[in-house]
Amino acid sequence: MKLFDLHCDTIERMEEKGENMLTDKTQLSLKYLPQIEKWCQTFAIFIPDSKRGAAAVEYYERVRAYFHKMLREHSDIVEMVNTPSDIEKITAKKKCAAILSVEGAAVLDGKLENVEKLAKDGVKMMTLTWNGENELASGNKNPEMGFTDFGREAVKEMEKQNIIVDVSHLNDKSMEQLMGGIATKPIIATHSNLRSICSHKRNLTEEMFKYIVDHKGLVGLNLLHAFVSDEEMKDSKAELFRHVYRMLELGGEDVIACGSDFDGGIESQMDNPAKFASFGDYMLENGISRRIVDKIMFENALHFFEENVR
Repeated sequence: MKLFDLHCDTIERMEEKGENMLTDKTQLSLKYLPQIEKWCQTFAIFIPDSKRGAAAVEYYERVRAYFHKMLREHSDIVEMVNTPSDIEKITAKKKCAAILSVEGAAVLDGKLENVEKLAKDGVKMMTLTWNGENELASGNKNPEMGFTDFGREAVKEMEKQNIIVDVSHLNDKSMEQLMGGIATKPIIATHSNLRSICSHKRNLTEEMFKYIVDHKGLVGLNLLHAFVSDEEMKDSKAELFRHVYRMLELGGEDVIACGSDFDGGIESQMDNPAKFASFGDYMLENGISRRIVDKIMFENALHFFEENVR
């Protein structure tokens, strides 16, 4: 089965542990490459809420340097995606196509010109917030904070520089403002599920999901237990399938994608990329057509990148 995964925190874990991309000490490892038919993986540089200003920039640069070090050391099995056409070219060589993203726009240090700098670094997506506040908006730690003036300008500049706006972690007030006119291009929720199935505030309301459907965005299925089920999770595939089924009922056939959140603390029966890829087989066994399964596991994300990234 193919896998196009929109989010993991693995590169930070590898840098912290001094591990390479074939390690067995992280959930995501390229040792699983032979078990996956075609694999495109987004590597997010996660900016903790404890990092702001120059500290956030320094942290980003350190982890980015490690990412490129890993690309050089494993050039036989992984290459970086610079343009959407690279995805098919790289995967055709049986390599992992690696997309660079950022989780947490504190990396901008409150400076609009840094958006262009990220674009030149090859960053294709940026999650606007993590759980706390930054110069743009806030996650759920402050549900009353909406977009700042800088945040509104930063979204415009991201759209100008072809960095996709990722709304996972954004609080409800800011999301409503974004849907109300701040965003003019399609948006992504790289690692978010449905709140109607699992009540965690990090999940999307059905109204938010339908906005993303109507505006031809993407929503990546998150494997973290807290976002999959309110109950003790005995069968992670069955629980995640509930989200897929409802998303399809809401018109999400062209929107549903994968957003594992590997190495972000997931506890799941699907705790590595090969197991996540096998979720495609589970969907087939439970009545989802091959055409739709292929869309969810790979084609929707590929099509989005071909349409929206330059």
